[in-house]
Amino acid sequence: MQEFAAVLPQQKAKLLPFAWPLTLNLAHLNPIPHKYRPSRKTRMRLSKIKSNAGPKAADDVTRLQTSFNVLDSVSALRSRRWRIYDIQYLVLFGYILFSLCILPPAPLVKTGVMVFLGLLLLMPVTNQFFLPSLPIWTYLLYFFSSRFIAPEYRPHIWVKVLPALENVLYGANLSNILSAHTHPILDILAWIPYGIGHFALPAICSAILFLFAAPGTTPVFARAFGYMCMLGVTIQLIFPCTPPWYEKAHGLEPAHYGMEGSPAGLARVDELFGVDMYTTSFTTAPLPFGAFPSLHAGNAVIEALFMQYCFPRFRSFFIFYVGWIWWATMYLNHHYAIDLVGGALISAVAYYIARTKWLPRPQLDKTTRWEYEYVEFGDRQRSIDEEYGYGYANGYGLGLLERRGLGDSDEWTLGSSSSFESMSRGDTSGSASSTPGILSPTTPDDEFRHVVIGMTPQGDVWNGERRLESELSEVVVVR
Repeated sequence: MQEFAAVLPQQKAKLLPFAWPLTLNLAHLNPIPHKYRPSRKTRMRLSKIKSNAGPKAADDVTRLQTSFNVLDSVSALRSRRWRIYDIQYLVLFGYILFSLCILPPAPLVKTGVMVFLGLLLLMPVTNQFFLPSLPIWTYLLYFFSSRFIAPEYRPHIWVKVLPALENVLYGANLSNILSAHTHPILDILAWIPYGIGHFALPAICSAILFLFAAPGTTPVFARAFGYMCMLGVTIQLIFPCTPPWYEKAHGLEPAHYGMEGSPAGLARVDELFGVDMYTTSFTTAPLPFGAFPSLHAGNAVIEALFMQYCFPRFRSFFIFYVGWIWWATMYLNHHYAIDLVGGALISAVAYYIARTKWLPRPQLDKTTRWEYEYVEFGDRQRSIDEEYGYGYANGYGLGLLERRGLGDSDEWTLGSSSSFESMSRGDTSGSASSTPGILSPTTPDDEFRHVVIGMTPQGDVWNGERRLESELSEVVVVR
């Protein structure tokens, strides 16, 4: 990549003061294989593209919103071109209303929560973080309020289904086998990923992806994570099943709503430390019979998938962590193996949907998000990559996305890190950074997504969208 950097000199990374100790030179730890590196002809083309784009385009990619003016968001919503993907907000609003309705009566508190949430979503400075993560906050509200669903509206609790599937698929109850022999050291090893990592890693992964992955990666991760959890809780409510600890305590006797949960193996951790970290919280859990699917497994898998996509050199570590927490869930007697498979499947589906259309593609020669000067989104067709020699395999494609600035807002479709300021200025110049149809270079346009070869700032209109004229011999648009 040194030869590539010589043709395209990089701007100095702009790190936040608190972030510099975390900086890792991922360009050296994540080298691009030689066969996937761009040819000399391609490097000269990219160099020409970069010189034409100018410094402003690179700033647009990593710029964050700083405005507190809610009128900026209102203006963006009024001028926005609504799409089918915006149905997601109706779904989220429905989940929020349902959760608030089943909570105990507290009109002032509920009104205050809605007003506060509205302000967070309308102020640009908070909107850029809370709008993409809205599915996560909705999931948390939905999960904790589910305890107030009246028993007469709840389905039958399945006691024998999971043990039967466990024996049919694996020939034995793996959870009972792994939990048959316990030891304080094994308890600690299981507690680390199950009792600490499960709750801390979503925030840690979000911070790492924000600092070191391509701009726009964290919003996609937050949405995929939140929707996966919401689907998992919905399945647990519709198809309630007893976990392994219930079989040990009550056998296969019928379960009923109102029964307390159990910390199972985590009770030994409380005894070991002489505290009450898990006994009370798991005994009063909102969903004591939410064994299938396992969100501990689902969270670990979706975190590992996103992290290995952005940092493939550490794939072995991420796989090890998934295996670690899977063992911990069964050793602590909280889940059957079939629960883990179910959680992994829904998280894999959420990840691959996000990757196919919205996930920014990493540039492994970049150390931090501030070094990105362009961003491309989703998986490109193999034929296009092979035609231009960029190499589709292993995600090392080097196709270039056009510079786009503010216009018809996609902020409420995918969430963006760009500023409303440029839109309020009414910038309609022919530069690449002011191309209409998308709010930010870090947010993909659903109808006009990829330009494989770079372009110059001169533009014309084609099919209602702006197409930039190329100084090169050929421009390929992938819809």
